[in-house]
Amino acid sequence: MAPVRLSSLLLGTFRATSCRSAAVWRQRCLYHSYDYAQAPPFPQAESTILSSAYAHVPSYGFTIDALKLGARDAGYLDASTNLFPRGAFDLVNYHLVTQRLALKDGVQFLDHEESGKKMGVGSKVRTLTLARLRANEPVIHRWQEALAIMAQPSYIPASLSELAKLADEIWFLAGDQSVNSSWYSKRASLSTIYSATETYMTQDKSPDFLETEQFLDNRLEDLMKVGGFMGVLGEWMNYTGHATVNVLRSKGVRI
Repeated sequence: MAPVRLSSLLLGTFRATSCRSAAVWRQRCLYHSYDYAQAPPFPQAESTILSSAYAHVPSYGFTIDALKLGARDAGYLDASTNLFPRGAFDLVNYHLVTQRLALKDGVQFLDHEESGKKMGVGSKVRTLTLARLRANEPVIHRWQEALAIMAQPSYIPASLSELAKLADEIWFLAGDQSVNSSWYSKRASLSTIYSATETYMTQDKSPDFLETEQFLDNRLEDLMKVGGFMGVLGEWMNYTGHATVNVLRSKGVRI
């Protein structure tokens, strides 16, 4: 997939899942999740099974086996995995959705009132992005498998949609109030930065993922430069491509 085409797809995803004008944006987007109760992201039975299955991911990966074990732990028959027509991707999606939603309550910003200094939007974006990345730590040794699943053609639209929601969530929680065209570019750029950093993290052997944190800081700095979006997009494609090839090779595919 060529860079220009992928960037258009990312921007299109944001436009399709967001608002089409400043007026509509104010009516439909500003309420977010603070003023209205949000429905649970998954039905009760599915949530119970997925939660139980997720505990098996460190040992069994994002697999049907993990789903079956989760069903048994939750008191359901193995056949209940038919609730998940997308198979292992539904388990990957459970991780993506629950960790995104956890940001709202999991990250609190404390302004330095004594000094009169407040965290800027940029600092908050960094903090939230890093927090989301660190939520991958318990399953990071399985994340290349998850990336390979998300890269399958039938799951790319859903994966990009969830990535768009994550970028939107981070900018919203950081206090971004933009209503012009930058609304789209900010979220598209953050998506490529997050994706590149997340994939880099799967290869990071440094203590406490310090190199991943530095990688993120470098990409955020690139965002401030002209052409930053295309730069991080290229890196995302490079890292994701290598990760997918490595997973396929581990499965015995000759590449």
